[in-house]
Amino acid sequence: MDPRNDYIQAITRRHFFQKGALGLGAAALASMTDLPAQAAKLPSSGVGGLPQLPHFAPKAKRAIYLFMAGAPCQMDLFDYKPQMNQWYDKDLPESVRQGQRLTTMTSGQSRFPIAPSKFKFTPHGENGTMVSELLPYHAKMVDDIALVKSVHTEAINHDPAITYICTGNQLPGRPSLGSWLSYGLGSMNENLPTFVVMTPNWSGRQQAQALYNRLWGAGFLPSKHSAVTLRKSGDPILFLSNPEGVDSSLRRRMLDSVSKINQETYRLSGDPETQSRISQYEMAFRMQSSVPELVDLKQESQATLDMYGPDVSKPGSFAASCLLARRMVERDVRFVQIFHRGWDQHGNVARDLPAQAKDVDQAAWALIQDLKMRGLLDDTLVVWGGEFGRTIYSQGGLSKDNYGRDHHPRCFTVWMAGGGVKPGVVHGETDDFSYNIVKDPVHISDLNATILHCLGIDHSKLSISTQGLDVRLTGVEERHPVKQLLL
Repeated sequence: MDPRNDYIQAITRRHFFQKGALGLGAAALASMTDLPAQAAKLPSSGVGGLPQLPHFAPKAKRAIYLFMAGAPCQMDLFDYKPQMNQWYDKDLPESVRQGQRLTTMTSGQSRFPIAPSKFKFTPHGENGTMVSELLPYHAKMVDDIALVKSVHTEAINHDPAITYICTGNQLPGRPSLGSWLSYGLGSMNENLPTFVVMTPNWSGRQQAQALYNRLWGAGFLPSKHSAVTLRKSGDPILFLSNPEGVDSSLRRRMLDSVSKINQETYRLSGDPETQSRISQYEMAFRMQSSVPELVDLKQESQATLDMYGPDVSKPGSFAASCLLARRMVERDVRFVQIFHRGWDQHGNVARDLPAQAKDVDQAAWALIQDLKMRGLLDDTLVVWGGEFGRTIYSQGGLSKDNYGRDHHPRCFTVWMAGGGVKPGVVHGETDDFSYNIVKDPVHISDLNATILHCLGIDHSKLSISTQGLDVRLTGVEERHPVKQLLL
């Protein structure tokens, strides 16, 4: 009995022709172009992506997504609702709620008392955009960003909601946004990953929702399209350093031997994951020199460090992560995603939200200014936002100094900047209660379609066949990029 032959013989006719076609296509492509030479030249269109992409000339070559995991309170930060001061401690009218589904955390409440924001708002920028006192640095850059107040989703609990916006489906198992970009557009550099994720420390609510690898995973795409995660301490990437007694030449010989074994395995089985392993081993070897240089912030000027604020010198801080993100896109990393946790203010908004806002305010502003000064903002898209919004009514008790807010999927705020996005725009409008959208709704799949559009991708044409379905990031419903946001 030979299990290997049994496996090979078990391959179906359809599998055989599918793999054969891919193999012939790869061979034909290799005969027309020198792929190693192409990789060395590193054209801006990318190496390893789909040949038909981009679908049109992109405004953005790369993107940074600042994800506020836990859902920021839109009416305490960006969605100014002064009328609510007259509604303090009055119940949310049923005509506003309209029978909306509630979480189990507030569905049992006998009352839904209105909790106006206790934070002061002032106008900023050419259009007088209202911004909370919690975000003084954001207030200085309203003319650089597009503020979208009408984003909405169907999910009402954290895990399905964050999975939905990151992968296009509430159920786990789909590729993440960064993985789709890696798969479709390929890499622009030879020595760093195409997709990198960071999960910095936070200062606010200490009990935060968990983050799962599937939020930046490749799903049913080849695993090489998953994100590489930068760690907050020790080696930036696990096993980056050689073990004691192993030098670079020995590791090179070891990788060459492993590669020969994997190539033979691939020849016999045709499993694409074998090729993924080969490419990942090679990338790991190259990153031994590129990553230490990348994370060495001592190369930055004091003026740059000061711009990001005092926390930039603390490994694992949001400020350090933002500076690293700039250094990555400067080196043509395609997609960087920073997950900042702790935005889940079910209670004590007055204590926890200011700490959260302070954590990200200066660093996010500095990132935009830094990119702009270096001429990178025009072709780098930056996105800031969470998975859903917060309720205007208080969860639990209510006082003028303390209140909590439950999950709210019907409206929340996201901002975008650079990479083909109109600066200084405020898009969408909510009702007086920041509860329902009254103008220009933007579904999270419309938001993802807009991100793809900025990178030269028609979202309806980026799909992969799996389990008999043509699956795409934006789902099967009709979605559109938000043209009012685009240059």
